[in-house]
Amino acid sequence: MEAEQQAVLLVVEDDRDMRSLLCDELWDLGLRIVEAEDGHAALEQLEECRPRLILSDLRMPAGGLDYVARLRMLAPQVPIVLMTAFGDPETKAQAYDYGVSAFVEKPVRMAELKMTIKNLLNHKLRS
Repeated sequence: MEAEQQAVLLVVEDDRDMRSLLCDELWDLGLRIVEAEDGHAALEQLEECRPRLILSDLRMPAGGLDYVARLRMLAPQVPIVLMTAFGDPETKAQAYDYGVSAFVEKPVRMAELKMTIKNLLNHKLRS
């Protein structure tokens, strides 16, 4: 599959080491991975990269629920998976109200993350 036809996974994480680890671990999903270091960079890249799925940290510069709401407004059909070490029930409920597809707790278990991504992409392809 050529790179321009390959589905895109947008990985948004402010911690450079964590972002690098995620990208290294997720490459075998067969997606082209585009990186963003914070919410501003992710929002700027949405139109250009047209991701099939967004994997994002919740607590980062230009992050939070306002960021999630903007993502949903700009990319209404794109599944969003949020990663957080601070997954209190109220924040999760609000994020789901904004249209988040799934939460992954930090520290991230890669097998769980890959399965979540695969399930969301397979569901999207069937819809």
